[in-house]
Amino acid sequence: MPAKDPVETLIEREFDALSPELQRAARWVRSNGPVLAVRSMRTAASQAGVSPATMTRLARRLGFDSFGALREPYVSRVAGGAALPALPFVRRARALQQRPGTDPLAQLGVLQANNVAAVLRRNSAAAIERAAERLLRAERVHFLGLRVCHGVAFQLHYAYGLLCANGALITDLGGTLADQVAQIGRGHVLLAISQSPYTRATVESVRQARRQGATVIALTDNALSPIARDADHSLLFDTASNSFFHSTTGALALVECVLAVVSARGGAAVLRRLRERQQQLRASRAYWEAPRTTNAS
Repeated sequence: MPAKDPVETLIEREFDALSPELQRAARWVRSNGPVLAVRSMRTAASQAGVSPATMTRLARRLGFDSFGALREPYVSRVAGGAALPALPFVRRARALQQRPGTDPLAQLGVLQANNVAAVLRRNSAAAIERAAERLLRAERVHFLGLRVCHGVAFQLHYAYGLLCANGALITDLGGTLADQVAQIGRGHVLLAISQSPYTRATVESVRQARRQGATVIALTDNALSPIARDADHSLLFDTASNSFFHSTTGALALVECVLAVVSARGGAAVLRRLRERQQQLRASRAYWEAPRTTNAS
């Protein structure tokens, strides 16, 4: 009989008990599952870097009768209109162009709303609170997001800076990423953001920060992503999109949840910092104001 739980849940539950070869296959399926709907077992195995027999063994370890039974839930999702987030960008863009009569904006709006709703479905309030409290206790908080995740990291860093004075944004400006990561140590927190396909420099920075004694908080799309496996705290978001890009709507919604808890749990120190920053912004005339007019007498 086929397993009743979603494949993703089964993989996350069984992952640590799998052999290294099965883990390699499981990680690929967890990150690329929807592609199984349009891939043969041999093709999937080749892309995962394992043998076809390994894919069969994985299916059985997860409670399915065969690889075909493991593949079936993904076939059903695609038949129901689910996106294929792991397809190459060009193929996804071409598929969007070749759907006459469809309303891509309406479908994207639904997917974006689902990404936002998934934040509180995939993360407990307690998990978000633990991460926020760890930021508040840190000597220094380093925010890292590269490529598509840089904008998310920048927004988190900017808003966090209105509430707390211990944050710093890590970038690769001038090729100095390694120099900045080398300064992360005990008592510090590295909050890293990455989604599939995971940026190699982010993964390596997370591992280095861990070796240097820092606490790692990962904001990512998969509990088995390389930054989640090396993190002390992991918070998850969805990235579904019907266009060529992977949506960052879910990541931004998750960031706003973290910020809300930081502001709620930060006490007098957060209120004092916010008051100071508001005064600085007002003094520097950071925001446009309509000129005052005087009525002639």
